[in-house]
Amino acid sequence: MRTPAIVVAVDGTEYSRAAVRWAAREAQLSHRPLLVTHVMEWDWNASRYDFGGGHFAAARASAENVVTRAAHEAKTAAPDIDVDTDLQIGSPVTHLIHTSEQAGLLVLGSRGRGGFAALTLGSVSQRVATHAHAPVVVVRGRADIAAGPVAVGVDDAGSADEVLDTAFTAARARQTSLVAIRSYLPVIPLYWGSNPPANVHIPEQDDAERHRLNEQLAPWRAKYPDVPVEALLSHDSAAAVLSGVSKTAHLVVVGSRGHGVIAGTVLGSTGLQLLHHADCPVLIVRPHGEPER
Repeated sequence: MRTPAIVVAVDGTEYSRAAVRWAAREAQLSHRPLLVTHVMEWDWNASRYDFGGGHFAAARASAENVVTRAAHEAKTAAPDIDVDTDLQIGSPVTHLIHTSEQAGLLVLGSRGRGGFAALTLGSVSQRVATHAHAPVVVVRGRADIAAGPVAVGVDDAGSADEVLDTAFTAARARQTSLVAIRSYLPVIPLYWGSNPPANVHIPEQDDAERHRLNEQLAPWRAKYPDVPVEALLSHDSAAAVLSGVSKTAHLVVVGSRGHGVIAGTVLGSTGLQLLHHADCPVLIVRPHGEPER
């Protein structure tokens, strides 16, 4: 059976070029083929006035050039990988979500053409990351960094094991360490009233949460003995801690949903905040069989 390809969406921008380089190196690390895809948006209603067909031909030629250049850049970044190309006409969001059904991993740039400079994440990237069927990487920040650990957010969600497996696998492939972060809000004693100290220090609760985290990590440490692991506990939000760690990390890995998110959403608030603010690529793990909403 053919290994599911890594699919990278391209549009010719520098953001998509960074995504291509990242996806090519990931394909090389994981021994998977790479599919470079571009979706050409075309207004068929307006095209009826293009009597000679010249505008469409020019647009298609430009789109083919985008795909060809991206494939060449992928082979330059990782010469040994198998690269295929795909050019479609239609809605980028619709096509990419459909393509993700057969993809092993979908890789996107943080912004595309037409994005406003003030926006930290393009609308196409956010919509696809939110609804894709496969795991998604949004390449942002220091995409070409060669060093740094893999950081992973750890919680009690049903997908936690799949998230940890993905993170440990990524750390091993990169021959780097793993930083496992658990964020929780301690129970504040009533005698502190409505204004507890800024730095809450409750060693009993911290010890219990740290024990839970180490128990959760234990089987993965045994399975990946060659991956050094640092376990961190924080009272801050998971998004805030992971965003901070992303400044020195190679990759941040989180689940597609966590506790406390609104029922029916496919991407939790932590994932969304990281897609907007992380300083390195972010991998959103979509568990196998997770239903679409």
